[in-house]
Formats: sequence, structure tokens, C-alpha cells
Amino acid sequence: MADTKTQRQPDIERLLAGDPEEFRLLVAQESERLFRVIQRFVKDSDEARSVMQETFLQAYERRDTFRRESKFTTWLYAIGINLARAAVRKSARSSSLDELDVDRLQPDFNANGRPSMVPPRWNPEKLVESEERHRLVREGIDRLPEDYRTVVMLRDIEELPTAEVSAILGVSEGAVRVRLHRARQALHALLSEYFAE
Repeated sequence: MADTKTQRQPDIERLLAGDPEEFRLLVAQESERLFRVIQRFVKDSDEARSVMQETFLQAYERRDTFRRESKFTTWLYAIGINLARAAVRKSARSSSLDELDVDRLQPDFNANGRPSMVPPRWNPEKLVESEERHRLVREGIDRLPEDYRTVVMLRDIEELPTAEVSAILGVSEGAVRVRLHRARQALHALLSEYFAE
């Protein structure tokens, strides 16, 4: 397989005009990553493939609605994430925390503005040391409310820039940072018994 960094990028103008060759190039270059993102939501690989195909189909059919406010791939990923979320809601497989649960997992502060109980230092790099730890982290992320789970997956797992996550989710960069902070705090509380130093 050729390195996608050396491959020609799709010509967006031709793609938007309906050029099938440019669309095939887009599919070839983005399928692997888009599938990975979608599969983090729907878990089932067959369903993830179906959602990915629907994403590309909708992007092609609705290409005239692309407003050029972001990169075309950002718009594509927004479609995929929305379809993946809808698939999860439809199948009702999500057993996530709700907003109140996330609030309860935030640290408490005393009158001096310091945490009343300082949690042990948490090093995210240690989370991948074993399959068991990896599984626990995935389960913790899956328990987060959808908005928090999404921002963790895009920002921390896919390592997309905050600005791109903001564009994909249609929220401000400040909202992305707040959600990410709250999600990390909730994950820390959920996983601290497993990863205490």
C-alpha cells in the first residue's frame, strides 16, 4: 500500500463537481481512519463498515451543501460521527454515564480553591502498558456521556487539533476544551482505582 503522504490529494473542486475519480481517491485515502473513528462509536465492525459507506454516500450526494467553512475531510468526519451516534442511539447499546455522573466525578475544592483531596498523579502513557489496562480505558471511555466520549476519541485518541474537533462537532474551541477537561477528570475518577501509583 502506498504511503498516503506521498499520494496526490483529491482535487476538492473536481470532487465537488462530481468527478468520480476524485471521489474514489478520497475514499481510498480516508477509509481507514474514518472506519477507525466510526468503530469507536458502534463497536461492531460490520455496522461500522455500513456507517462508513453511508457516510461516503451522503458526502457525495450532499456535496453541494459543503459550505467551505472547514476542510472537506472535517465535514466528512462530522457526517460520519453523526451517523455513528445515530446508530448507537438506535441500537440502544450505550450504557454511559449521564451529565450528573460526570459532575460527581469532578474533584471537590476547599475554601482556598485547592482540591480537597489531591488525587495521585495520573500518567496517561502508563495506560497502554497492558491489554487489561487498555480494555479498562476503553470501557471507561465507553461509559462517558456521548459528548464527552466523542471529544476524547477525536482529541486524545485520533489526536485531531482542537480547532478541527470544534469544526467537526459544531461547537466552540472553548467548549471542546471544557468537555475534554471534564471527560479527563471523569475518566481519572473512574480509572483511579486501577491506575493509582
